[in-house]
Amino acid sequence: MASTNSLPPTDPSSSTEDPAAKAVNKRYQGLITVRTKATKGKGAWYWAHLEPILVRNPDTNLPKAVKLKCSLCDAVFSSSNPSRTASEHLTRGTCPNFSAVLRPNTSLSPLPISSLASPSVSYHHNHRKRSSSAAIVSPLQNQVSNNGNSNNNNNKSLAIVESTRFLGYSSHSNNNNAGLTQQHLVLSGGKEDLGALAMLEDSVKKLKSPKTSPGPALSKGQIDSAFDLLADWFYESCGSVSFSSLEHPKFRAFLNQVGMPAVSRRDLSGARLDNKYHEAKRESEARITDAMFFQVASEGWKRKSCCCSSYISSSSSSGCVEENLVKFSVNLPNGSSVYQKAVFTGESVTSKYAEEVLWETVMGICGSGVQKCVGVISDKAKALRNLEIQNHWMVNLSCQLQGFVSLIKDFSRELLLFRTVTENSLKLANFVKKKSQVRSSFQKYRMQELECAGLIRVPSNKCDCSSNITHVFAMLEDILSCSQVLQMVVLDDSYKAICVEDPVAREVAGIVQNEGFWNDLEAVYSLVKLIRGMAHEIEVEGPLIGQCLPLWEELRVKVREWCTKFNLAEAPVEKIVEKRFRKNYHPAWSAAFILDPLYLTPDTSGKYLPPFKCLTHEQEKDVDKLITRLVTREEAHVALMELMKWRSEGLEPLYAQAVQVKQRDPVTGKMKIANPQSSRVVWETCLSEYKSLGKVAVRLIFLHATSCGFKCNWSLMKWICVHRHSRIGLERAQKMIFVAAHSKLGRRDFSNEEEKDAELFMIGSEDDILNEVFADAP
Repeated sequence: MASTNSLPPTDPSSSTEDPAAKAVNKRYQGLITVRTKATKGKGAWYWAHLEPILVRNPDTNLPKAVKLKCSLCDAVFSSSNPSRTASEHLTRGTCPNFSAVLRPNTSLSPLPISSLASPSVSYHHNHRKRSSSAAIVSPLQNQVSNNGNSNNNNNKSLAIVESTRFLGYSSHSNNNNAGLTQQHLVLSGGKEDLGALAMLEDSVKKLKSPKTSPGPALSKGQIDSAFDLLADWFYESCGSVSFSSLEHPKFRAFLNQVGMPAVSRRDLSGARLDNKYHEAKRESEARITDAMFFQVASEGWKRKSCCCSSYISSSSSSGCVEENLVKFSVNLPNGSSVYQKAVFTGESVTSKYAEEVLWETVMGICGSGVQKCVGVISDKAKALRNLEIQNHWMVNLSCQLQGFVSLIKDFSRELLLFRTVTENSLKLANFVKKKSQVRSSFQKYRMQELECAGLIRVPSNKCDCSSNITHVFAMLEDILSCSQVLQMVVLDDSYKAICVEDPVAREVAGIVQNEGFWNDLEAVYSLVKLIRGMAHEIEVEGPLIGQCLPLWEELRVKVREWCTKFNLAEAPVEKIVEKRFRKNYHPAWSAAFILDPLYLTPDTSGKYLPPFKCLTHEQEKDVDKLITRLVTREEAHVALMELMKWRSEGLEPLYAQAVQVKQRDPVTGKMKIANPQSSRVVWETCLSEYKSLGKVAVRLIFLHATSCGFKCNWSLMKWICVHRHSRIGLERAQKMIFVAAHSKLGRRDFSNEEEKDAELFMIGSEDDILNEVFADAP
């Protein structure tokens, strides 16, 4: 419990009137609760040495902050992260008095054998009760005594150490009962002897009970089932867990504890992996064969530069990842996807090479019936155009996610506001980073204001800021969050002294104190955040082709609102948006938007008609041209006549409403279409009279608008880079990727374990109560 002497009494009335004081009180009470639980053995060990204290405002006497006080040396720390404070102050030797106190619940703690009595003390046979301060006979001593002659051994201690000065006991009397007080255990070999002490006691226990089973007994069926689950988990981790980890002593000890035999690397890299791969391959081929048509998706053609790579290959002389992993999957009409293969490419890939690989993939899936592949979606635009020209039945699309990401790069290159903000931000961040006095001042004020250390994240010198906007965005985010800190830095006397001789310091001070810079910075940050937010939704939701036009219209509306908010001219911004829209646009967007019953709108007569009024005149022509291209020459006239009928009659209202029924997603809470496949099913049933137009509709409206699919971990990419010259290594990597992708796509799980881990480590997890307390902190 916190000492009552360390803080003045709390006035409930005053704290409840002020929300900030109330929040501080709540945090303090939460920490007190956590510490109370810990002292009772239900929490972290360090709470025995850290004491929450409440700091009050000397003027108002209201609670101002909560700090942690070390009870060993009276040092005071922030209460934002008790676990980190304990790690840095206690376990790393910063506290001068902690070395004299043995930390509990660790491998260095005294084991039961440490309570052995001194050889100079004897115990009587009458087993009288002793006071709590009396020494307790070690379990090890009892075990040795029970295994031997009790008459000979009962009055003798196990003489591991001959002198009481090594054991650290002192004698005293209490109510005429002899006892011992255990102080600090000291062995002749130092703390390292505690491990040997533990092994000795463990050996005695095993000798006493040699027939004790190490774990629960499992049947052969249970063991086989457990190994199957373990193998599935290992393969799906796809490189996050290494083969060597399977032979780690702790993992083997775990298997032994639950009654399972040890598993070796060969068990999971040999026949078991082959069987899993062939099983997944057969299932994928069966599903593709069962479908009438499909779309091929290809992702990964864009090379990742060295400054953006999470992994830097040690075997690469240039220090960057040279291997790209291009993944191919097949999108089926029923909304599911199956993995096909991965191709490892070099640092640069020509459009001609990409075109050949794409066509080889289509031929490998379809064989002679290539018209079963109705299109390809990828992030390699030129190769897609050439394939579509050569094969008239195909609809090849550029990935919408790539389009939105490219739009941010367009703004970075072409909008003057972006270039100005980026240049000023780089100048500011680099000056703070490289000037030692300024750096120290920045870190001091940042710790004081934000209770976190660190500098502003600055893109590498090798990084092209116009292309790698991710690093620029991180820098802008840091500068915005530290706006108050930077103001304090430039107003500091030490900074003013630097400004006398350094013109760059004066320029940086001018940037920080310029209100226009902060307005422009917020504008750029807001726009990037807006587009990135939409791109993230596209990646998560995986929209179909009919949704492309509404998505870009939504973007235009949001960009116009952004211009109004920051009082910026709309014309230059809209010009950049339209330029990117034209690069990504495909006539199939307009056709799918018109043919998908999901977008039918009711007119005054109650009919549900296609939204031709939302298209421009050029887009209406695109619909006619695309439909004519996708049918035979004999069917072209019939298809256009059916299109006119569809435009005037639409779909029966009851069926149109049924297609458009929405329900709330239990995970995200958003309203989504209840039955996405109903749009295609309606054309094959209720609208079966449209013979020619119906064939085009069912082949268009199921097409995916993004090539996003299975994500590989950087751990696997590292493995591929190391073993890229080994045929066996690459073959195993291909099989592991296939098994993992097949399983994840079957569950529609497009997440990445490393991204999940990053999110996890962004969240503090001290205790459930602490989470609640910090959530309400000011």
